[in-house]
Amino acid sequence: MNEMLNTEEKRLLLELAREAITSYVRTGEVPVREVTAHPLTECAGCFVTIKKEGALRGCIGNFTSDKPLYKLVQEMAVSAATRDPRFYPMKEEDLISFDLEISVLSPLTKVASVEEVQVGVHGLYLEKNFSRGVLLPQVATDHGWDRETFLSQTALKAGLKKDDWKEGSDVYVFTAKVFGEK
Repeated sequence: MNEMLNTEEKRLLLELAREAITSYVRTGEVPVREVTAHPLTECAGCFVTIKKEGALRGCIGNFTSDKPLYKLVQEMAVSAATRDPRFYPMKEEDLISFDLEISVLSPLTKVASVEEVQVGVHGLYLEKNFSRGVLLPQVATDHGWDRETFLSQTALKAGLKKDDWKEGSDVYVFTAKVFGEK
């Protein structure tokens, strides 16, 4: 799925995400638009990231879906805009200037050893007890983190202590096809 998206399909997903956010913030509804392009109608996980002046403004996603990718992108775009608990729901004045990034995900793979984690290639999903944390592959790259820092930051994102990944946690990796408006 990741390698199959061409430039036009990526552009369409970004357009659908922007339309969904704008319409939902203004009217409370997402426009219905049917898409028939084969890769976009397949089921795949994705995250939608909203940035305002280069800073994170919202990011929500799902690893799996029983919905076509184009519909999940719309749903996650609205969720990133209105349901990310780190930010207030976007208002009409927030629609003036924001940028979108979409990450289309591979399935999760549990690692036998954290040595398998490749910074710049993998995103992380960490579980321990009832805590869960996720960081997309580009987060480690953007911050210049090494593997241990990436694992520690994912543990912190899960609400754990930074070294809690070292014992009793399940670590999963995934890859992402990342594209954005900028």
